[in-house]
Amino acid sequence: MVNRFGDIVQKAFYLGVGIAAAAGEEAGGRIGKLRVQAQRLADELVAKGEMTTEEARKMVDDLVQQAQQQPVKPSTSSSPAEPRRIEILSDDDDSASTEAQDVEAMRKQVQAMQEELRRLKRE
Repeated sequence: MVNRFGDIVQKAFYLGVGIAAAAGEEAGGRIGKLRVQAQRLADELVAKGEMTTEEARKMVDDLVQQAQQQPVKPSTSSSPAEPRRIEILSDDDDSASTEAQDVEAMRKQVQAMQEELRRLKRE
């Protein structure tokens, strides 16, 4: 029984290490692609005379550095790990008293209209 538990723990550890290694390789590949694309753009700008080689090198380095600092978003379109939080704002106390005031005002208006109608009928 103890040996089985040890095997499970060992397999879980290896699984975690494998996932971390795969994620690192994928991130490295994406950053490599970004560097190639940024270098192509920089080469075009240098060829057109819109930027110096030193400015191009700095631009590429800055883009790669920014890409390394951003968290990696999952490539799948599955639902997020946590549900999205929705905050519902309500003014229950204020709206309840406002509604009561509105209802009372409407009652008074209806009573006034009924009295006006009775008065008009008598005339």
